[in-house]
Amino acid sequence: MLCVAALVSTVWLALSNQLILYIHPRYIVFTVIMAIAGLALAMASFARRTDHDHDEEPVGWRATVSNTATIVTLALAAGLIAVPPATLTTATADQRVINSTSVGQNSKSLGSAVSAPASASARFSVADWASLLRQTSDTSFYRDKAVDVVGFVTADKGDPDNIFYVSRFVITCCAVDAQPVGVPVYLPSWKNGYSPNQWVRVKGSFDSNPSRSSQLTLAIVPTSTTKVEQPSEPYLY
Repeated sequence: MLCVAALVSTVWLALSNQLILYIHPRYIVFTVIMAIAGLALAMASFARRTDHDHDEEPVGWRATVSNTATIVTLALAAGLIAVPPATLTTATADQRVINSTSVGQNSKSLGSAVSAPASASARFSVADWASLLRQTSDTSFYRDKAVDVVGFVTADKGDPDNIFYVSRFVITCCAVDAQPVGVPVYLPSWKNGYSPNQWVRVKGSFDSNPSRSSQLTLAIVPTSTTKVEQPSEPYLY
């Protein structure tokens, strides 16, 4: 029964466009097909068992165990459907360490960024900028390149009072392998207006990091920072 509940939950998440919070979009169709096939097999198994099951009903402690198992299973099934899915948060980003791994094969390379027109930089994602920061810290490269990124706030460990990361998770397969990436923003006393996990849109440009306690070479010096709603697709792929 719990297996059936999980399969039903999978189909429901897909229909409500929330399955993307758990797996990469390219696997959704395959997952839904397998879930529907699993439900069909489970229903057939239950029907066959009902037609051929002539055993007596359990009594005594066996009945207690059976009833308890049924109640627990139904409770878990209800929880799978009733509890709203949630995105990964700052807590996960801190555990996995922002920018501790490569940011993905689809992110910007230094060569493609150099050849792109100046106006194109405003369309770079958090993952793109994180990739470029790993490749060069030359301030001349970032000069005249506008930054416009959306992500959730994660405090910088070196200077948590004045610097935060605009962060996103990059997913290759599913939420289990999600890796946090981010770009630092220099905004003194940012906690007065924002909090960790708050989604923000930051516009500005990269410059030498003004912080004296942070070891980061570059940071976004914002021209505007605004609170925004979480995107319908919060992860990057």
